[in-house]
Amino acid sequence: MTMPTRLLSVALLLLVNACSSSPPVQLYQLRADPPGPALQITAGAGERWALGAVQLPEYLDRDALLRPSGQAGLTALTGHRWAEPLRDAVPRLLQQDLARLRGADQVWRAPVPPGVVVGRQLRVEIQQLEARADGLGVVLAARWMLIDPSGKSPAQVFDGRIEVPSAEATPDALVSAHRAALWQLAQDIQRRAD
Repeated sequence: MTMPTRLLSVALLLLVNACSSSPPVQLYQLRADPPGPALQITAGAGERWALGAVQLPEYLDRDALLRPSGQAGLTALTGHRWAEPLRDAVPRLLQQDLARLRGADQVWRAPVPPGVVVGRQLRVEIQQLEARADGLGVVLAARWMLIDPSGKSPAQVFDGRIEVPSAEATPDALVSAHRAALWQLAQDIQRRAD
């Protein structure tokens, strides 16, 4: 192979590699610590809860961050992904936040360990958790039920809609707004259960 042919081959190889490389992926997580000030907890107050499965809409079972697009579309933000699936993060954080509000031994994930007696089963259905149309915040809609496991009293059913604004439409700001919305949901569940 002649020198010009080798140089041309190397140049083509470098060009192909440059074109095929994708931009780096930025991972985002919903932080364990809730936003805002720490709250006073009265440990052991109230009845124990068992948090069952938290249902999420199918469109949230993706690793890409989503933004609204047009009247009914969603666009995946290229190169911006969740570090943990929302189907795992949302129930874990909701349980942690409720435990912060009610006391560490007052909220358990179902199934509860032997010997733990619960007074209510909590079921949560997230109906919407997405960026606002303008990209400046997040909307969360949920329905939750507190159920007497003995069946002696009727289930309490609640609906809530939370809107958390963000100062900018960056992926980082949207993830922070997602976390704030989940924290507000835990506070709403606690407040309305009293």
